[in-house]
Amino acid sequence: MAQYVSVQDQGMLQKEEDSLAYYSKKMIVDTISINRFRFDTIFIKRFVQALKTKNSFHYPFDSLITISKIYPPDSSFRIFTWQIERDESYFRQYGAIQMNTKDGSLKLFPLIDASDFTSIPTDSVRTNKNWIGALYYAIIQKEYKNKKYYTLFGYDDNDLITTRKWIEVLTFDNGGNPVFGGNFFDYPDDELKPAQPVSRFCLEYKKDGGAKLMYDPDMDMILFDHLISESNEPAKRYTLIPDGDPEGFKWKNGKWVYINKVFDTPPLKDGQAPRPQPLFDGDEKN
Repeated sequence: MAQYVSVQDQGMLQKEEDSLAYYSKKMIVDTISINRFRFDTIFIKRFVQALKTKNSFHYPFDSLITISKIYPPDSSFRIFTWQIERDESYFRQYGAIQMNTKDGSLKLFPLIDASDFTSIPTDSVRTNKNWIGALYYAIIQKEYKNKKYYTLFGYDDNDLITTRKWIEVLTFDNGGNPVFGGNFFDYPDDELKPAQPVSRFCLEYKKDGGAKLMYDPDMDMILFDHLISESNEPAKRYTLIPDGDPEGFKWKNGKWVYINKVFDTPPLKDGQAPRPQPLFDGDEKN
């Protein structure tokens, strides 16, 4: 049976969404940092209350433009994430996973950003209670041995000198609880990437460096920019910028396996060199 929000509840949610849109904008644009966090607190309380409405999973909250909302292809859940700036040197992420329940009741996992309490954020499997914060901008779904794996792409303004992008594999345990990270990345160690073993992949680079990390559906691959140091000091992440040569990951046997040369092609054999298309065919005469 199809689920839907009743006419009465939809009207209530639309009214509440107007207030939520105001608070969600103010927590981003207000010029005073303490106000941004105060508006964030108000937003969270009211948003959770709105989500308690029966079948709220099917209400899109489209006007909350400062909140990322992503769904996997199977629509089994959705993830809300957002980011608050204290100042140019400190950013904190917030979020929640809302499950698509059969009876329309609320099953919500708050995401508690524990990034401040770890020196190596790539090194451990985590729950929603000690999440490595990110503003998620894409999700893809894979399967291996009848288990579903949801790969999340996240953005983090991080601090004054670097930006981070994340690849995070989300699964659910036998109790239906979210699990972030695991042994999902196979790549050789180098000085530009997080040292193996890792539970999640991080691309950290110079602030506003514009490095790309994305999924290409045509290639069925994750693509990301290869980085180089402007000062030949790769250990200093704030010197890293893209050099235009993409690297990648391909899903194989339950892991993202590293591909060094994404667009590498074998050398041409004799007679295979491309030739210009003739203006006339062989029978045409001047």
